[in-house]
Amino acid sequence: MQVSMKLEMKDAPGQLVAALKPISDVGGNIIAVIHQRDEKTEGGVLGVQIVLELQEQRLAELLSLIKGQGVSVLRIGKERLLFKQTVIMIGHIMHTDLGDTVDRVDCTGYAEVTELTLVMPAINEPSSARLVIKAVNRADMEQALGILRGVAKEKKLLIIEPMEAQG
Repeated sequence: MQVSMKLEMKDAPGQLVAALKPISDVGGNIIAVIHQRDEKTEGGVLGVQIVLELQEQRLAELLSLIKGQGVSVLRIGKERLLFKQTVIMIGHIMHTDLGDTVDRVDCTGYAEVTELTLVMPAINEPSSARLVIKAVNRADMEQALGILRGVAKEKKLLIIEPMEAQG
């Protein structure tokens, strides 16, 4: 099964390795690790998000081993889409089948349009949409954005994207 965890650990050398080692010890396979040093909380601790594959019967053992390393498990769940990016799309979005545009990203299995806000000033005027896309990892996000760029070119839509992806 695929599991996502939000961990909190001391901001000290070796802590991330100590938190990851138990995953290997129980036969798990790490899919993604998001370790953002700029998201320090009070008390000198860091948040880390991990997505991994693991046999379901080994989960309790893994949690025990992680806690034994002095790492707090804040959340555990099946959320697997950890990377988020917001883009703006401008053009005749409704007339070019918005559902198809969203479906092309959603059908990948590794990325989804999770939020959509549409503004239509007039029926024959270009509209604008804000799309929030979530993906499993950075590489998958880039592939999803590549799909969206291709769709935009095909449908003569303009995409405005940020300079950097967010995790």
